[in-house]
Formats: sequence, C-alpha cells, structure tokens
Amino acid sequence: MAFFSVPGLLTLLSSMLLRCPSYLQEQNLTRVSEFHLLSLSEDPDLQPLLFGLFLSMYLVTVLGNLLIILAVSSDSHLHTPMYFFLSNLSLADIGFISTTVPNMIVNIQTHNDVISYVGCLTQMSFYAIFICMGYMLLTVMAYDRFVAICHPLHYTVIMNPRLCGFSILVSFLLSLLDSQLHNLMILQITSFKDVEISSFFCDPSQLLNLSCSDTYSISTGKYVLFALYSFFPISGILFSYYKIISSILRIPSSGGKYKAFSTCGSHLAVFCLFLGTGTAVYFGSAVSHSPRENVVSSVMYTVVTPMLNPFIYSLRNKDIKGALWKLHSRAI
Repeated sequence: MAFFSVPGLLTLLSSMLLRCPSYLQEQNLTRVSEFHLLSLSEDPDLQPLLFGLFLSMYLVTVLGNLLIILAVSSDSHLHTPMYFFLSNLSLADIGFISTTVPNMIVNIQTHNDVISYVGCLTQMSFYAIFICMGYMLLTVMAYDRFVAICHPLHYTVIMNPRLCGFSILVSFLLSLLDSQLHNLMILQITSFKDVEISSFFCDPSQLLNLSCSDTYSISTGKYVLFALYSFFPISGILFSYYKIISSILRIPSSGGKYKAFSTCGSHLAVFCLFLGTGTAVYFGSAVSHSPRENVVSSVMYTVVTPMLNPFIYSLRNKDIKGALWKLHSRAI
C-alpha cells in the first residue's frame, strides 16, 4: 500500500501532464505479452550469494510463521482473540512473501527477468490481497488491544468468537475487492509507456505508472484506493493507540503501566515496521528517479518485514515461547 506525500502528488501531476509518444498511443494491449522485471544485480558473481540469501530468508520466514500458527493452534491457553488474529497475520505473511520471493529466486537462478502478462497480473493480484490483508489484520489487532486495555471488564463480551470470525471475513473480502479493483484498472490500460517494471516483482503502483491510456482517471483511482486501504486503516490504528496511551497514563503504578503496555508492544513494533518500510518504499520512489536506489527499501518491505514478525511476537512473549517449547517437547 502507499501513503500520501507532497513529492508523490508532484509525481502524480507530472505523470498526468506527460504524454506518451504517438507510436505508443497506437499500441494495442494484446501486443503486450510480457514484462521485464528489475534484476537485483547485474554482477554474475553476486548471483549465487543473492540466491542463497533470499532462499534462506524465505525459508526462515515460512518456518517462523508456521511455528506461530502451530503454537497457537496446539495450546488451548492461546485460543484468545489476540492470538487468533496473530495466527491469521502469520498466514498472511506466508502468502505475502510467497507471492514475490520464489519468483525472484527462480529469476536469479535462471538469469531471466521476464514475466508473462498473465503471470504479472496473477502476482499483482495475490500481492494486493496479502498486503491489504496484513493492514486490515493490524487494524483489527489494534482494536483488540484497545478493548483489552480501555474496556477490560467487557473484553470477553465485545471480542466474542462471532465478532472475531466476522472481522477476518470482512478483512479478506476487502482485500479481495482491493485486488480486483487493481486488476480492473490494469485491464483497462490499452497501451503502455514501456514493458520495463522498476521493481523485482509486479508492484501494482509500478504497473499503473506505465499506463499511456486515460492517465488521469487511472491515477485518480489509484490514489482513491490508496486512501481507502491505507489512510483509513492507519488512522484507525493511530486512534486506537491514542486511546490506549491515554488509558495507560491514568494507571497510578509504574508496574501497571508496564504490564498494560507490554500487551501491545509487539503489535506496535510490527505496525511501525510496516509503516516505516512502506513509507520508505513509496516516498523513495516519488523522490528518486533511479529504480535501483529503491531496491533496498523494497526488499525490507516485502522480505525482511515478514521475516521479522515471528521474532518480534515470540522473543518477548512468554505465552508464545511456552507454547513453542511444548511443541518442541512433543516433537522429541
């Protein structure tokens, strides 16, 4: 997802004013059968290192998130709304990283950065679903922490199983809608400026930036979607933490304050990681004209963040560590 910025709006205005060459305006969509992704490095000596690095990061991410899901499902003490949402976030992280990294690993190994038009749309669709699902779940988890800290006596009544299941269903349907709206916008493009995508995967925003047809309506639709699926979830999370911090500050003892804040510290860390890396990606792409300068922030956003989430939620969480230890004991 993306965020508003002055440079981003300037880039939007400039893209609307710039016209495509006349020969590109005559290009038909059926002639675009493939796109070329940005390779991480042109140095052949670095290819084996990059292959091993990203394969290791992918396996660590999948294993870490699977362990979180197994720990939550196997321990009855963790059958609470907070851990229910956490296990769904882990599932979304697995889907998120599996959408981009395996294809990138194959491209590194085969030295081929070409992706078909259909393959690109498919990757973009799943990317949009899982990244939107992540933001929706973080928003629901923020509301869960808000209820737990600000209304502890009514927590079990408010966060009942029916509401939890409904929240997951609505999050998925909104994510699916976001994906299909992006697909609809791409399918309406009848000509492209170029077939070179300035990313190592089919980023929806990068694909829309390649449009030569009806740039104004596509750009307007893009920013409306970004507002609906980024601005409002982030505003909900920030409002929840405003109420949480206000409630914590009213607790008289420092021990009580620490105990209350520790229940939402991991969620806040993951949210800041998502927000920080996401902002770096899209602010950087608005300011910088060199695609390779944005590769590091894109990798942080799409690869490192899902990998770190299991560590953030497990290292300082006694319940998760206890459940993992029980899981380990059963396996032995």
